[in-house]
Amino acid sequence: MNEYTTLAAVDLGSNSFKLQVARVVDDQIYPLDVLKEPVRLTAGIGADKLLDDASQARGLACLARFSERLRDLPQGAVRCVGTSALRVAENTDAFLQQAEAILGYPIEIIAGREEARLVYIGVAHSLPAADHPRMIIDIGGGSTECVIGVGMNPQLMESLHLGCVNFTQRFFIDGKISKKNMDLAILTARTEAQTIAANYTGKWHEAVGSSGTARVISDVLVQNGWAEQGISSEGLAKLCEHMIMVGDLAKIELAGMKSDRKPVFAGGVAVMAGIFAEFGITQMTIADGALREGVLYDLLGRFHHKDMRAATVTQFMRRYHVDSKQARRVSDFATQLFNQIAPQLTDAEALKPYLIWAAQLHEIGISIAHAGYHKHGAYILANADMPGFSQKDQARIALLVRAQRGGMDKLTPSLPDTLKPLVLILRLAILCYRSRANLSLSELALKLNDNSAQLTLTHNWLNSNPLTAAALTDESRSWKQIGYKFTINAI
Repeated sequence: MNEYTTLAAVDLGSNSFKLQVARVVDDQIYPLDVLKEPVRLTAGIGADKLLDDASQARGLACLARFSERLRDLPQGAVRCVGTSALRVAENTDAFLQQAEAILGYPIEIIAGREEARLVYIGVAHSLPAADHPRMIIDIGGGSTECVIGVGMNPQLMESLHLGCVNFTQRFFIDGKISKKNMDLAILTARTEAQTIAANYTGKWHEAVGSSGTARVISDVLVQNGWAEQGISSEGLAKLCEHMIMVGDLAKIELAGMKSDRKPVFAGGVAVMAGIFAEFGITQMTIADGALREGVLYDLLGRFHHKDMRAATVTQFMRRYHVDSKQARRVSDFATQLFNQIAPQLTDAEALKPYLIWAAQLHEIGISIAHAGYHKHGAYILANADMPGFSQKDQARIALLVRAQRGGMDKLTPSLPDTLKPLVLILRLAILCYRSRANLSLSELALKLNDNSAQLTLTHNWLNSNPLTAAALTDESRSWKQIGYKFTINAI
């Protein structure tokens, strides 16, 4: 993988879209440029769970401006992630098609725990080193990430459906604040946090807040004399009392209150108060780093052989008791075949890791049942929390694992042309190593043409492996079902 001296992260958050460009020096990241716009996607999600036209227009206009700053950066140096609002909206795919066309880079929708992991990485790099466990609280527009970790290693990661935008919309209609709706909002936040509180109790020594909600609450408390630094439980209580006394968000005038945060401030305060109460937090420090920084450091790690995705695959192989020797045989042969056709593929470097991961994980479903294990494996890969992988990544690997065996006709609607060569290679590798023994396969050669492929091997090899020869003939028939020509050329 290429290494870059400049990296960029785009965070399509539920409240704000953010862009950070940074330079890389000695494995450290130094910010060059930061852009942020309050898009508030979550505010545009209606009861039908669809992003409305206005929120989509705000988001696309913002990305058009971001694209100018990113224009000269190579694809591998930019990572774009979408969070809670884009996880929830049912028309996300349609929005992403337009967004990617405007931005010029692919956008990954990351799961809640993956967001939590990346937030922790960003926060950990911005804080002084410490040996004690920290609990990171990151309140966004549509979700709140709660992470406990030590040093650079997150240990507990959860994402709660609590956000400054959705809570403001739900409890503070038209900006009106009363003791009744504030208490109800705080109680609701506590109830949601209660689902994980027992598992977090006693496992942290320091609470740390990250992202805009925590920062603006801290600024307000400190600048109005309600806290010496960070966020204190006493200061938070005084802030809630003041907001209730004023009674209208539009009329609240406080030092430290940013204009772009004012429309969602009440919801953020209620969520923070609920978190404080349920976790028993009395004091919280504020970190500079957050999701964007985590994305940048995670991207940097991929260039220095510290790719979290590789670690996740290894961990999954252990968890599901995968036969590592068989996985290595299939993976190595799949790589051999892929390298033969790579010059004929338009995006070989990007596709290759997915083939290798699918080869390494193709048997994880056997831990559930041998019958239909390819379906079980695909379900696990599509739905499990896989640190380092986006939802799109997981869907692609799951599709490859699902397609490793059985009729091809059932896969036609969901199998894009770009993945057909990978599916063919994976099926061939598994087919050739069905005996689970080492074989001499150096004589096999794969050639790719338009909507067709040809496998060349010797008569001697076929005669020495009659079962595999018969399986290859069946494989040719399977591909014919979907109009793809796969032939065996014996020499």
